Amino acid sequence: MRMLLISLLLFQPLLAIAAGKPNVIIMVADDLGWSDVGFHGGDIDTPSLDRLAAEGVELSRFYTMPICSPTRAALMTGRDPMRLGVAYAVIWPWSNAGIHPDEHFMPESFLAAGYQTAMVGKWHLGHSLQAYHPNARGFQHFYGHLHTEVGYFPPFANQGGKDFQQNGVSIERDGYESYILADEVSRYIRERERDQPFFIYMPFIAPHTPLQAPEDLVQKYADMEDRREPARSKNTDQTRLIARLSGQPSARPMFAAVVEGMDRAIGTVLDTLDEEGIADDTIVLFFSDNGGAAYATGGADNVPLRGGKGETWEGGIRVVSLLRWPQRLSAGGKMEQIMSAMDVFPTLAEAAGIETRNERFALDGRSMWPAIAHGQRQPREDLLFFASETPIRGSFMLTAFNEHWKLVQEVEQGLLSATVSNYLFRIDEDPNEYNNLAAEFPEVVAELAREIHYWRTLHPVAGARSELVPPPGWRAPKDWATYPRSFEDTQDAAAPGMPPPHALQPLDWQHGEAGRLIYNCAPYRFAGGGLCR
Repeated sequence: MRMLLISLLLFQPLLAIAAGKPNVIIMVADDLGWSDVGFHGGDIDTPSLDRLAAEGVELSRFYTMPICSPTRAALMTGRDPMRLGVAYAVIWPWSNAGIHPDEHFMPESFLAAGYQTAMVGKWHLGHSLQAYHPNARGFQHFYGHLHTEVGYFPPFANQGGKDFQQNGVSIERDGYESYILADEVSRYIRERERDQPFFIYMPFIAPHTPLQAPEDLVQKYADMEDRREPARSKNTDQTRLIARLSGQPSARPMFAAVVEGMDRAIGTVLDTLDEEGIADDTIVLFFSDNGGAAYATGGADNVPLRGGKGETWEGGIRVVSLLRWPQRLSAGGKMEQIMSAMDVFPTLAEAAGIETRNERFALDGRSMWPAIAHGQRQPREDLLFFASETPIRGSFMLTAFNEHWKLVQEVEQGLLSATVSNYLFRIDEDPNEYNNLAAEFPEVVAELAREIHYWRTLHPVAGARSELVPPPGWRAPKDWATYPRSFEDTQDAAAPGMPPPHALQPLDWQHGEAGRLIYNCAPYRFAGGGLCR
């Protein structure tokens, strides 16, 4: 009883601090294309997203990583996924990778500020240790999936293993995935503690493959024609050509059905906010985790942007994004300055008036709240970097850009060779990437290429890489909720690895451009890498 009383006394100031703070809901689509929404002139009905655009602010130059796990890592930590070891690829089911437990997650800051926190949907940031689990990263309530590609109808499985849980306990649910998530978020809002604000993270699996939708939406789009223009990406356009020549039906109609299903789910949550009388003081942020999957089986459309998911063309990294807060933001606005997924954590923290509380590692993102709320100019002279090695191992797409220049590199790495193709754009004048200026400005190419080279040396040597298939003979669990190793079964600290402590610095130096042995190591800039700063 005494300890309970002490806990209540300690918690009481947090409730006082939290009073008057806005609620926060972050909704993340999975593989939504730039032109797949009504307010961008798309041919899919998205009235709920159109409503957010009309009532909020469009973040029209919002950038994410070109694939899933890196974006989610950047969102949750405000840090560069290259440092975290998840820049090149997603966290695979057969991997024991996750985000370092020493990294501070955004919901931890909101929880410390007196918020009640919940996550409903797809995690995809580690599943092998309890230390990687959402309940260990600041979420009091977790309802959803540890993995991706669990399907839209039961049994919600990955690699044959059931993957639907509530706070570590496997659960059964019937119904359509997007609607189930909306029902759970609405339940949570209605049953919330009313003297505390809430922070909800709602990452959909929609519209990721494998595409499935309720029958009424399947029928609605059954006769939809695929009128998408070429993506101007070799690999993406080739997949569409091969699909047509082999007589495969277009994925576009089913994709459209999945998108509208997600939009209906978003509408359910928006209606709940209205019914509860809290819409005006709730920040709703929506964005896609990467550009649309425009290849044959994906069905998305990013035109007029070039390329799509897995690529560092604009179509792979510039995404649909909206932010609504009626109490503070004028309706129908547009913020045209560069903002990235790394900026969300500091931006929402400033908007809500809370501390970020990241003490061990500095954030790589910056708050864009002054630009969103007050139109303040925040020039981006420093570079943003993105990468992907998905789906082919050794085939990289890279980019470095700011407000003026953008370099895209395609690197094909063989066993005995490597080829590099450079594409340089004045991205402020050529946002759709038509005019390659690499031959005209070789000095700019060289400078940006050096920056990309150095940035890649920050990657931990054992970080995630493209691994489309598991190690030979690997087997999935029957139920993924039972998979994470508990805290009690693991050591208190991160494993030191094989080298003795005195050898780490020289071995890190010897690895040079191959990456870092020492976590969060930033090498000195000289040939062959360098000792950690």
